[in-house]
Amino acid sequence: MPADLRKITPDDLIPDAEYAKLRKDRRAELLPVKRLRRIALGPFCTVYFECYETMLFQVQEMLLTEKGGAAQVPDELAAYNPLIPQGRELVATIMLEIDDPVRRERALARLGGVEHRFFLQVGGERVAGSPEGDQERTREDGKTASVHFVRFPLAERHLGLFRDPAASLMVGCDHEGYAHLAVLSPATRAELSRDLA
Repeated sequence: MPADLRKITPDDLIPDAEYAKLRKDRRAELLPVKRLRRIALGPFCTVYFECYETMLFQVQEMLLTEKGGAAQVPDELAAYNPLIPQGRELVATIMLEIDDPVRRERALARLGGVEHRFFLQVGGERVAGSPEGDQERTREDGKTASVHFVRFPLAERHLGLFRDPAASLMVGCDHEGYAHLAVLSPATRAELSRDLA
């Protein structure tokens, strides 16, 4: 399927009973892909670059665990299809992962607006991430959510640099309370290149 037309349809889904039998194998097959798409950004932020396969797995998991049947399918497709990159972008789920609830509350309270501060560094150029507009992720009191969905739109010049092993490629955050950069490995770059048309 062309990179700019990727989306999950009801025809892509398998019945819950059949999926339950395949679940373990599907998870094992996807694990190496997810590992390449997972980037640690600083001490408690993880960037998960999504793709068709990760979102299909998530939809199947939601259908299996919530048992909503055919009535649940439209809601899951509406929630997860927007997270599939469409050929000239990367899309990430960004999680602020702090186990200790007290520490988590304090950190999230200091990171209001962080969803607007993620970027890709492609060669010498910064590509600003754009948070999904489904709902506001920072409350009026300045506390941010622990999960964000961010889209990184790429121009033609970025696509060429992205595939050039000599060009540097990083993901970062420049929020005053959380400024970090992470270099993408050659294996991760190759994996993410599959998302680009």
